[in-house]
Amino acid sequence: MLSTLVNRLAPSATLAMSQKSAELKAQGVDIINLSVGEPDFNTPDHIKEAAKKAIDENYSRYSPVAGYPALRKAICAKLKNENGLDYAPEQIVCSNGAKQCVCNAVMAIVSPGEEVIIPAPYWVSYPQMVLMADGKPVFVEATIEQDFKITPAQLEAAITPKTRAIILCSPSNPTGSVYNQTELEALAEVLRKHEGVYVISDEIYEHINYVGQHASIATCEGMKERTIVINGVSKAYAMTGWRIGFLAAPIELAKACSKLQGQYTSGPCSVSQMAATAAFAGPQQCVEDMRQAFERRKNLIVKLAKEVPGFEVNDPHGAFYLFPKCSYYFGKTDGQRVIKDSMDFAIYLLEVGHVATVGGAAFGSPECFRMSYATSDENIVEALRRIKEAVSKLK
Repeated sequence: MLSTLVNRLAPSATLAMSQKSAELKAQGVDIINLSVGEPDFNTPDHIKEAAKKAIDENYSRYSPVAGYPALRKAICAKLKNENGLDYAPEQIVCSNGAKQCVCNAVMAIVSPGEEVIIPAPYWVSYPQMVLMADGKPVFVEATIEQDFKITPAQLEAAITPKTRAIILCSPSNPTGSVYNQTELEALAEVLRKHEGVYVISDEIYEHINYVGQHASIATCEGMKERTIVINGVSKAYAMTGWRIGFLAAPIELAKACSKLQGQYTSGPCSVSQMAATAAFAGPQQCVEDMRQAFERRKNLIVKLAKEVPGFEVNDPHGAFYLFPKCSYYFGKTDGQRVIKDSMDFAIYLLEVGHVATVGGAAFGSPECFRMSYATSDENIVEALRRIKEAVSKLK
């Protein structure tokens, strides 16, 4: 008999699709995987060297729960220099990836029955984390026509006396949309009228940005005291498997998150922390080189996706995802199967086109599907050729 908590959680759709594509690959099928949100680059050499040095210097014991002081100081310097935000090391908590940081934040501030506003499309894990805290996810839909970004009026309408937080992700997974400073100021104006509502600001894709300077809602007047900034090394430095994320928060919330973490994981990997310290404190040209490659790929996939009949495609300004509207194909058939929804569409692309994507229902937008372009230009060209050929069979 499993717990009610486990029974009410949904499995990760992105990991499920990745597993299904791996099974087909194991059978000898040539699959192009556009389902995984992970840079295809290797971790830069100077970061790997720092990890080797840490091993030689015996960084093999437990670290403080919130992370080594050197790492937290490097994060404070990054936040000051890159974001104009002043934090003390005591306000930083390092965790096993930004994913744990988001979960820590939710568990620290949400009590049973309290509401958390989640703009849709959203990253698959946000609502599940709120449910783990016995909270209630409240979805606010942002359509492709509004570039997948909610308006101040939508935010105002969603706030109730039970609202405890809003989770913002910019640049966004799954859409790549980016809130600019003006848009964040307008949302902050609404939030300032509602004391006690926190912002969990997921900024993990900060450096994969095609419109210039990253904007954080924590820089808006009066918002730093009510914002939990989430970030890490996985996307910008191609360090997904190193599992280092951090949150920056008001001191009482940082202490609360450290208290929680102390009970279920303690501090993250000691060697990875030293590698992350080198990532934040070392040369940053590697970040820009990868960003430029992602921008080139973005331009390529947008161009090719717009050539697929029936797709509605926006031009994302960050991250490495495209989130086209594919509802044109709902109800169509290849003579063997009928495409009922985006999950059917994603499975069809996998089984017929041999391209792995993720249906949009998992992200709260059932009329769309997600493609990750964190892969080579050649894979993007071939994947879109296969998709175009597969959908041409649907009548």
